[in-house]
Amino acid sequence: MTRQQQFWKWFREHSNELFDFERDQERIFDQLATELQKVDPNLTFEFGPKGAKREFVISAGGIKKAFPAVSALAQSAPALDRWQVTAFRPRRMSANVLEFRGKRVDPKTVQFSLLDNGKIAGIYLFIPGFQEDDTDLKQIGYLLLDEALGEYDVEARLGLIKMLSPDANTNTQRYPLPHLPAQFDELVARLEGLTGKPS
Repeated sequence: MTRQQQFWKWFREHSNELFDFERDQERIFDQLATELQKVDPNLTFEFGPKGAKREFVISAGGIKKAFPAVSALAQSAPALDRWQVTAFRPRRMSANVLEFRGKRVDPKTVQFSLLDNGKIAGIYLFIPGFQEDDTDLKQIGYLLLDEALGEYDVEARLGLIKMLSPDANTNTQRYPLPHLPAQFDELVARLEGLTGKPS
């Protein structure tokens, strides 16, 4: 039995507990993390809200070398009546304020400039209060990008990612963050059309 098959065997056996994880979240999440790390130590997860079906997201935690493990595990998922298995954190552009280690960023205050070097898209992300050594705001920036574009596109289709203060002088056109998905998709489609890469 492969590691993927062993994981799904465990998942199926604990399906009811996982579906209702709120009843004993810490214990169930610890067990799930342990089982996922047997497949690949970098794998993480998210759950969607409870409904007739519940989404189970398998994530590489933004670590590109774990992408093949995410794809392999998701593709090997058996048919599960109550579950929708999703590879990589999907786009979830939300208007919620993001908080990390006491730092708060309202997405409505964040702007971006897309960069085009003829081969791959890049981005400047302008975050209020950002300073170069502020690792917490940098982390929030990556979370915002994951929400706007999804984990796969951030890692696989973005080259340069630079966080900047809004007063940085870049001589680039800036747009509000909610405009990012549509502009990014348009740029990537054009670039991949030029280079012949699959979209």
